[in-house]
Amino acid sequence: MTLLKPTKLSVVLSFRNEEGTIPELIRRLRRALDPLSLQYEIIFVNDDSTDRSLTMLKDYNRDDSRIKIINMSRNFGNSPCALAGFRFATGDAVVILDADLQDPPELIPTLLLEYEKGADVVYTTRLSRAGESPLKLWITGIAYRILRFSSNINLPVDSGDFKLMSKRVIRELLKLNEYDPFLRGLVSWVGFKQVPVYYDREPRFKGSTHFSLFSGAPARAFLSGLTSFSTLPLELSLVFGFVMVGIAGIYLVAILATFLAGWNIPGWTTIVALILILGATQLLTIGMNGIYLGRIYNNVQHRPAYIVESLVGIDDPREENAASIEAESRRSRELSEVQT
Repeated sequence: MTLLKPTKLSVVLSFRNEEGTIPELIRRLRRALDPLSLQYEIIFVNDDSTDRSLTMLKDYNRDDSRIKIINMSRNFGNSPCALAGFRFATGDAVVILDADLQDPPELIPTLLLEYEKGADVVYTTRLSRAGESPLKLWITGIAYRILRFSSNINLPVDSGDFKLMSKRVIRELLKLNEYDPFLRGLVSWVGFKQVPVYYDREPRFKGSTHFSLFSGAPARAFLSGLTSFSTLPLELSLVFGFVMVGIAGIYLVAILATFLAGWNIPGWTTIVALILILGATQLLTIGMNGIYLGRIYNNVQHRPAYIVESLVGIDDPREENAASIEAESRRSRELSEVQT
């Protein structure tokens, strides 16, 4: 159980094209973190931004070495970028939050208090979500509850990525090797003591959301969560199959009975309806099986979930490892020359 007060905190922010938010975000982060009696670092994971975000962050890094940057080689998405930030985080605890200021940095001291009481994961649950349409709130609410009902983990409802995690939780997450990680589910899956903190989510500070209801991203996230932690869709496919077999059997008995009774009942409408029902059921089940098969295919290829293009303000362990390997090879060569 975590009982000691952390000496260093890492704040990880995955972002793409947030030049209008970055100055206010850094100001509020500093205001929330400076009064705390600990060291901190702010790690921005740049998901291949095309605006001035990177240039602005490099200027901040020159003035403040606590602000660090990880640049991805292309657009990989929120969860892979978060994992990249975890990999390079050096704090005793790590906070992840969105860069659009919908998650208030002022809540971080509250998360730290729960961490100091012994929680390994302090996740946030939204009481309200300002600036979002009632339709989106209704659909996302249903999606959260479907995921919780169907999954084999205790997935919190109305909780996003804004949370604090201990170093040992981060270590366990980095051991996992999933191509399309559903981070919210993975944090619940690793276990340890997890406690909620409730808050009211703010509207986006500037610009428009990158995850609108009709962008496709929420649907992909839902399917990723559903297929990562539940086999319920496959089980339902089997149930649908049995139901349709039962209906087909009853229909065949009815046809046989009418034939033996000498009734001549036109059946074109019924036949067409049954063909449509059976065809739709087959396509649904094949499609669901295809989603699972696709996840298996992506994972067995063992491709990395992300690729880091460059680092700013962070020592690259790949260079250190390469230097260590080269030094060891040189030492081996020198020993061989001495022996000969």
